[in-house]
Amino acid sequence: MAPSEVQDSVEDDTPSNQTIVTPPIPDDIDLDDPILYLSRELTWLAFNRRVLREAEDPRNPLLERIKFLAIVSNNLDEFFMKRIGGLKQQIAAGVHTPSLDGRTPLQQLNECQSAVRGFIREQQRIYGELMLALDEYDIRIARHADLQEDARERLREHFRANIFPMLTPLAMDPAHPFPFISNLTLNLLVTLRYPGGNEVYMARVKVPVNKDVSKRLISVDGTHTYVTLEDLIVNNLDMLFPGMEIVSCALFRITRNAIVEPDVEAANDLLEMIESELRERHFAPIVRLEVQPGMEPVHRGMLAAELGLNEEEDVIEAEGMMALSNLFEIASIDRPELHDKTHRPVDHPLLANDRRNIFHIIRENGPILLQHPYQPFSTSVERFLRTASEDPKVLAIKMTLYRTSAGAILDSLIQAARNGKQVAVLVELKARFDEAANIKWARRLEAEGIHVNYGVMGLKTHSKLIFVVRRDYSQLRRYYHIGTGNYHSGTAKLYTDLGMLGCDEDIGQDLTELFNYLTGYSPPPSYRKILAAPYNLKRAIIDKINREIEHHKREDNGLIQMKMNALEDPDITRALYKASRAGVQVDLIIRDTCRFRPGLPGISERARVVSIVGRFLEHARIIYFRNGGDEEYYIGSADMMRRNLDSRVEVHAPVENPELRQELRLILDVQFADSRSAWDMDANGDYTQRTPEDDSKKGAQETLIGVAEKRLAAAAKHKEKKVRSRLLSHFQWRLRDKNL
Repeated sequence: MAPSEVQDSVEDDTPSNQTIVTPPIPDDIDLDDPILYLSRELTWLAFNRRVLREAEDPRNPLLERIKFLAIVSNNLDEFFMKRIGGLKQQIAAGVHTPSLDGRTPLQQLNECQSAVRGFIREQQRIYGELMLALDEYDIRIARHADLQEDARERLREHFRANIFPMLTPLAMDPAHPFPFISNLTLNLLVTLRYPGGNEVYMARVKVPVNKDVSKRLISVDGTHTYVTLEDLIVNNLDMLFPGMEIVSCALFRITRNAIVEPDVEAANDLLEMIESELRERHFAPIVRLEVQPGMEPVHRGMLAAELGLNEEEDVIEAEGMMALSNLFEIASIDRPELHDKTHRPVDHPLLANDRRNIFHIIRENGPILLQHPYQPFSTSVERFLRTASEDPKVLAIKMTLYRTSAGAILDSLIQAARNGKQVAVLVELKARFDEAANIKWARRLEAEGIHVNYGVMGLKTHSKLIFVVRRDYSQLRRYYHIGTGNYHSGTAKLYTDLGMLGCDEDIGQDLTELFNYLTGYSPPPSYRKILAAPYNLKRAIIDKINREIEHHKREDNGLIQMKMNALEDPDITRALYKASRAGVQVDLIIRDTCRFRPGLPGISERARVVSIVGRFLEHARIIYFRNGGDEEYYIGSADMMRRNLDSRVEVHAPVENPELRQELRLILDVQFADSRSAWDMDANGDYTQRTPEDDSKKGAQETLIGVAEKRLAAAAKHKEKKVRSRLLSHFQWRLRDKNL
């Protein structure tokens, strides 16, 4: 079946949904038929349309809407660098093999480019509306030419003192070849001539947007009126080209492919290979050219030709402001009335008022489930690692680092080494766009005498693990943190993630063997409790899905629920279709990419797919099986994507404590009952945002903020368990009442 028969591309004039024409589903359809699988790329773009909707939604405070617009722009840049870049790479290599949804790389590229153009028009429309709304609050991005003359003079002095010394015009003529253009930088293409002359010369001027040089938006006289840096440069080009006549000036920007295949055999070690990859990425092929509207056609064609692009397909006109990710500067303005209510995480009830050694708390109370950003990263994960670094009974610390930041995590590891503890850290150098930072952290840790390992060749280590060996009384006990998110204090305030602190003996033994593999050689044949990719995670999940089918045949109450960022793996998707076809209820909370189509007659009638979009980025992973009443819950680092399950080291751990299971059940029930932030996918892959009965209804994230606050308050009065049970009953009643 041809891809065009399976799924049409997003229509340019229908920006809010992925418009799909779906043929009837035959009764005897093969579960490998491409008609059952949505496009990875188009469903990712559909997610960003949902984010873009947050920028348009008047229920959100104005500066939060600006923030969402900036996020979408940043995401779109990454989409071109990774997905469009990857497709172009496949096409150049002559790949014609269809993807799971039946599209060849060329077909995927054409549909993505069509979808993106409509997406960008919608983005630009919303930008214009938001600029008008900001103006009502005396926040504006003004044209330099519209400012008062005295303001322009003060800006000229600012330009002379702070911008002009950083500019380097590069001529383009037979003696000066076309200059190198860096990824995502803003550039001015200037044409000029000598007074009275006829010959036109051309030069490129890089706009030096840099936190150490100048922000993109420059305040006019300390107010919330701004001019863009490029506008300021354009209006002072006479300083840069004295005595010359400026004929034209137009802004442009390029995007380079971020997927560079390193030469593994030629590299002496992994660190050298990643450093080489970073250098190559700097010079990687260009996949997009953005130009200012009104650029001379001959100049636009010249740029496309020099950059090796197809002018019709790869050149995009950017109405309004180019590179809208710089709107984060506007979104950060300190106007509380234009922001969400400030969120202040509250401590976990077991940790809030107990200043004892955290290992004593874990040993005496059992495992602890952490929920970020509702509970602070600093008083939980950072406290755990800091205590380990200082506790004289701790003998060893092992940890995986995929993305991190300077601060408490690295400081604690260094302090532990200085205190004579054995410290081993696996730093993943191949964490895309964080490679340079991770190389820096790795070298800093090595300089402190810490054993630094770069993982297993051919696999990314994406698991989120801290493993601590401590002498408790007369025996060694293993403590751990297993998480769904990175050890990054910044993202812990912005992403919803889960973590579990514990000292279960079997999990501790599993992690011992896993770390021995990561720093040594052969993996164990099996694990006691954890599910680890690429070894047994996928097989175990498929086996559990099949087991749920067997339970359903006997008891007619099969239930599978999964919460994750993406569902792309064909084997897992096929297994879920098989379960749904057998009558098992399949409930999925998928943030972005989702190949699975719910509601298909005879295939997935008893399945639903929900996406939550709110002030925080949904990032936690939860897997649940009813299992005939012997329920199973898992949390961990892996999404159900082929790359996670087949080519990364990932860990999911069982949550066995009844009270922690109640907390996970509450999260799932709250999100499935959400009537404010939830979007429902239909059988065609289109999403519809739920409409609450009134605008006072809270979304799932606001509800969970309230739950965390109530639990802490109740814990102070020794009623925390009753509050959790009551909240759980409340949301289960709501779900039954809505008949979801």
